[in-house]
Formats: sequence, C-alpha cells, structure tokens
Amino acid sequence: MELIIKNLGTGIIETRGNNLAVDLTITKFSDITNIIIPFFDKNNVLGVKQLDYQDWWKVANLMSLGSHKTIQGLEIIKSIKAGMNTTRKFN
Repeated sequence: MELIIKNLGTGIIETRGNNLAVDLTITKFSDITNIIIPFFDKNNVLGVKQLDYQDWWKVANLMSLGSHKTIQGLEIIKSIKAGMNTTRKFN
C-alpha cells in the first residue's frame, strides 16, 4: 500500500479496527479528479467492479460540476450510490 501511495503521490493508509485490513484513503478532491480517475481510465478495473467504478466516476463528475450542492443533484448521487457494490441489481 505504501508503494501505491508513493507511485500515485497521494493518499494515506488507514488500518481497520480488526487490524486485518487497511484502506487507502484519498480526501483531496483534486487528487481524485487529477490522479485517481485518469489512472483508472488508463488501467481498467476488471469484472463487476468496473460497473462500480463507472458509477463512482459519474458521482465524481457530478460533484466537479457542483451538482452535489443542489437537492436534485444530491438525489441523483444518492440514487447512484444506492445501486453500487452489494446493492447492485442485475437484470
């Protein structure tokens, strides 16, 4: 994880309560838009996680446009979030 931070130039490592896992946390929105998104656009996520990445990208794009500051935009973001990860429905 430390090498990932070194190569990306951003992020911190947070240990989960059980000490069995760690999370890479990036809090600076400009690092997400300028480093993380271009990285994953170039290096595709595989499998079902690609769908989660696409949804996450949509939310980041909405936020960069300021949509999260409106009730309508926030509702759209909540709707996208509700369909991600384990709550994703496949038809």
